[in-house]
Amino acid sequence: MTNMGLDAFHSRDRRQQGERATISAAALRYRAFGGLLLVDALCLVLGFSAAGYGRTLMLGETRWALTIIALVPVYFFTAFGARAYNSDCLRRPRRAASRGCKALLLAVCTVILVAFAFQASEDLSRGVILFGAAATFVLIIGARYGYVSNLRHFIGGNPFNVMLLHDTMSPLPAGKFSATVAIQDRFDPEIHDPIMYDRLARIIASADRVVIACAPEKRVAWASALKSTNVQSEIFVPELDRLAPLGVSIHEHTSTVIVAVGPLGLAERFIKRVFDVAASGTAVLVLFPVLVLIALMVKLDSPGPILFKQVRIGCRNEMFRIWKFRSMFVEGSDGAGHRSASREDDRITRVGRLIRKTSLDELPQIINVLKGDMSIVGPRPHALGSRAAEKLFWEVDGRYWQRHSVKPGLTGLAQVRGYRGATPFEDDLRNRLQADLEYLEHWSIWRDIKIVLLTFKVLLHRNAY
Repeated sequence: MTNMGLDAFHSRDRRQQGERATISAAALRYRAFGGLLLVDALCLVLGFSAAGYGRTLMLGETRWALTIIALVPVYFFTAFGARAYNSDCLRRPRRAASRGCKALLLAVCTVILVAFAFQASEDLSRGVILFGAAATFVLIIGARYGYVSNLRHFIGGNPFNVMLLHDTMSPLPAGKFSATVAIQDRFDPEIHDPIMYDRLARIIASADRVVIACAPEKRVAWASALKSTNVQSEIFVPELDRLAPLGVSIHEHTSTVIVAVGPLGLAERFIKRVFDVAASGTAVLVLFPVLVLIALMVKLDSPGPILFKQVRIGCRNEMFRIWKFRSMFVEGSDGAGHRSASREDDRITRVGRLIRKTSLDELPQIINVLKGDMSIVGPRPHALGSRAAEKLFWEVDGRYWQRHSVKPGLTGLAQVRGYRGATPFEDDLRNRLQADLEYLEHWSIWRDIKIVLLTFKVLLHRNAY
């Protein structure tokens, strides 16, 4: 066979392989989207059927099936509008769950509004809608999260092909790729050759996403070449790793790298604040007798003010005054926090030892929460002079300041994991910082509630003194 014939044969073979890969990836994507549609349909039917069956058992027969018939098509309409079926949801379990819940909320509100407008609300049971929506919310969160988390297992493979184009002049990016193609001496984006562009198009035909790792001087040319491929294409820039960028934006026609955004959006901050006000307001009412009793004990035990106020670092690195019941003798109080309390600390009063051991000295911080300086759950605020192994906290780890992107909390993930008390070693601070950063990355109101409940288990802790 001639060289020309061999080239044609290999080209045809590569084309067929690319087509098979494309068909395979497309089939997996159809399975993935179809499976998600089925998951949602089952959640809707099971959730509202359970509510309807329960309503029938307790109050008699009702036309609860109408609720399902009306809600299912409306849900799928709103789900597509809420982008609950885009590819991003098939890659991120939390996003899949949140957008499913958003679609359900919109669907339920739409059905209620339409039924009211056409005076058909008597055909819909309020109990079925209320309890059915609650049950379906739980089912959708669990089912969507579980389905997307185990997507490859359910559909038999990865529906998204990520291809790496790599030359020998740049380091290999970390992570797994569906395929790695060497581009050295095979593709030169600075040469506008139709044959080369055809070859590139056939190579990446099966890819859903392309990452190019090339020499810095070639990046502009590759960016231009990849813009015509109709495939999501990205350029590997290892120099940005130290910036830990979150994305790219544009300011007045100039590109900028996004390095920080608030960990919580406007809606999330609103939900968290409502929870803070409700929880702290209730706590003030319920614990008022306890607060008065502790205040009397502190006043009678030793001379000095009832409250101890100390400057600490809060949200956005702004300083504020934290409130605590005074647990030390006035002359031994350390306003800057240079010296952490120790187990046999002679500065602590008799009452102070009791309320510190039970964490009751922290109760006045409920007022800090109501004022807006603090939150119920968040990274614990530190004094300006706090040290670990004789180093200021921010000297131990440069990421320390990142923990202040949300309001400090009465309790937090680090506390329920047992990271509290003195910090004689650098790892004592690093463990707390790692927990705080994990909390910021994975915040949800449900996790806040879980942390509050777990806090009751660690109120009496061996490191509380």
